[in-house]
Amino acid sequence: MNRRHFTKISTAAILGTSTIPFNVFASNENPTLKLGGPLFEKYSSPEEWIAILKKLNYKAAYCPVDTNAAIETIKAYEAAARSADIIIAEVGAWSNPISPDQSTAKAALEKCVNSLQLAEEIGAQCCVNIAGSNNRENWAGPHPDNFSDETFELIVETTRKIIDEVKPKRTFYTLEAMPWIFPEDPDSYLRLIKAIDRKAFGVHLDPVNMMVSPAVFYKNADLIRECFSKLGTHIKSCHAKDLVLKERTFMPQFDEVIPGRGMIDYSAFMTEIKKIPHVPVMMEHLDNAEEYLEGASYIRKVANSVGLQS
Repeated sequence: MNRRHFTKISTAAILGTSTIPFNVFASNENPTLKLGGPLFEKYSSPEEWIAILKKLNYKAAYCPVDTNAAIETIKAYEAAARSADIIIAEVGAWSNPISPDQSTAKAALEKCVNSLQLAEEIGAQCCVNIAGSNNRENWAGPHPDNFSDETFELIVETTRKIIDEVKPKRTFYTLEAMPWIFPEDPDSYLRLIKAIDRKAFGVHLDPVNMMVSPAVFYKNADLIRECFSKLGTHIKSCHAKDLVLKERTFMPQFDEVIPGRGMIDYSAFMTEIKKIPHVPVMMEHLDNAEEYLEGASYIRKVANSVGLQS
């Protein structure tokens, strides 16, 4: 992956993207929350996997196999999920395909392609990654060049390469927002959607990752509604977390907490999910099964309060 080989794209041509109409699923009569999270019990077959999901009342799941799985195994899990009405939400491709280290970037690009292929084969909603970083040491870390025009163009071309290699028909390659790289907010997503110009490119929405200041944090319901209004049906999967702003510090510092213990407006979040109930909501970053049970209980309670079954 040589940066000199990437085509330049004028950022002026990307600006001015209009918002996307967003009410197509609002008439759903009995919307059901597709909630899921990591599994702590071991399984060795599709039947055992489904049994664990049902015990947790999960209606969405992370991909149950990796990219080395045989196609027969992949199809067995797909069939089991379909039979049990479980959505396979996402295949993680966590890596740095824009790394300045060429060997790292090459390996990451291959991982992204293989992960997108797995998502296509198993019928997952999406394959998800972050854009990466110019940071050589931290694949998801800050760097002075991360918000440059050159980095934006590199993300566009790298994402196109991944999608064009697989040419998915029923899944999507998605990017998750991060505070220190594109896409960092809804308008940045719109720029990327227009610039990448691929039907198989989508949005993986994690509102917590957009909380970059106290001003945004304390009005997070406004940001959540803006995300759904502008990005609409491009949203393929969501992450569900919660956040607190630490006190007694001179510069803003945030901590992730169990959903319900922070200040993310889940009423606003679930109200928007109600409009697109086919989109899975996946918990992450908690320490143990008990914390996920607590988080799930809270999210379901809020979902029920806005008319979203769980």
